[in-house]
Amino acid sequence: MIRSILIKPVITEKLTLLQEQKNQYSFEVDINASKVAIKSAIQSKFNVKVDSIRTVTSKGKRKSQFTKRGKYEGFRPTKKRAIVTLAKDSKIDLFETSA
Repeated sequence: MIRSILIKPVITEKLTLLQEQKNQYSFEVDINASKVAIKSAIQSKFNVKVDSIRTVTSKGKRKSQFTKRGKYEGFRPTKKRAIVTLAKDSKIDLFETSA
């Protein structure tokens, strides 16, 4: 169940600054996942305490491609992202550097 809710962590320059300054992490999650389900999945997988969760749903863009056989039209998939704020004493090591 946890596997189906959390898809992957999102790592960008802006989100790396949020990790350092505000202890916030971002994950791409299942489109139908609720905030309660996301919170329980993160707490059980990473063994941390979650303070709050914000979610953003991005609708898929319309894309088209011209070929010799004609024009193909379609959409990119719709994605949902969760921005998770952790407690002050909690941290997530996304890269898991172990010697």
